[in-house]
Amino acid sequence: MLCIWGDQSSYPSDTNLFSRSKLSLRKWMHFIFRFCQGLRLRQIDMMDDSVPASSATLTRMAKKIRDVCWTAMQKLRRQTGQMIGGRREFVAIDESYFRHKRKYGKGRMAGGWKRKRWVFGMLGVQNNGERKPVLRLVERRSRKHLVPIIARHVRVGSSVISDEWRAYRILPQLGYHHYTVNHSRSWVAPNTGAHTQHIERAWRSYKEQVWRLRGNRTDNLLSEHIAVIEWMEWLARKHVDGPLGRLIYDIGKQFK
Repeated sequence: MLCIWGDQSSYPSDTNLFSRSKLSLRKWMHFIFRFCQGLRLRQIDMMDDSVPASSATLTRMAKKIRDVCWTAMQKLRRQTGQMIGGRREFVAIDESYFRHKRKYGKGRMAGGWKRKRWVFGMLGVQNNGERKPVLRLVERRSRKHLVPIIARHVRVGSSVISDEWRAYRILPQLGYHHYTVNHSRSWVAPNTGAHTQHIERAWRSYKEQVWRLRGNRTDNLLSEHIAVIEWMEWLARKHVDGPLGRLIYDIGKQFK
């Protein structure tokens, strides 16, 4: 019988995932299963699975699981650099606005969104269709903010596709094969066939997921949700037992 109330940072790193919880392990597993399947986690939806916890309880449970995903991705970055690109993988790059949207354009804005925030995305696309996103929250779409991220995560010599945003003009000087498309004229460059439709489709999927879970209300919350998206594509889908097996593995690693 089991849980996690209060500020997560107040608990030691080796605390049990289920410590201080009033929910049974069975209900926790229902929650974890729904999380891995991308199902809705609102109280009214969870009641269908006989997990009638309060909305605040479910929020804290989701926070705990997101932290597991975030920690797993941090470990991956330290070990591998989270590199994309290369001979068999091209990289599509773009920026997108994820700011919290008020219902009907009315109401109070979330306190953490007083500055305009962008998510910079780099999508490695392999010949077999496998895709690996690298997503970072940035303050501006300037060369100063975007190019260092590209240099850190995209292998030199890779083919990079983008729109004609001026911040990317330096990429050929850094050793990348840079292809552009002018969206004011067409969606596909007539001379090279380059397009950004892969990452445009990815943005629609990522935004739907984040907005559905109200994950864009603050900077920290948005960072957690895009870490979950990365975790799903880099780690969970490749696991022999799928997202559920990977999450249980990462829980075991974090809470030994």
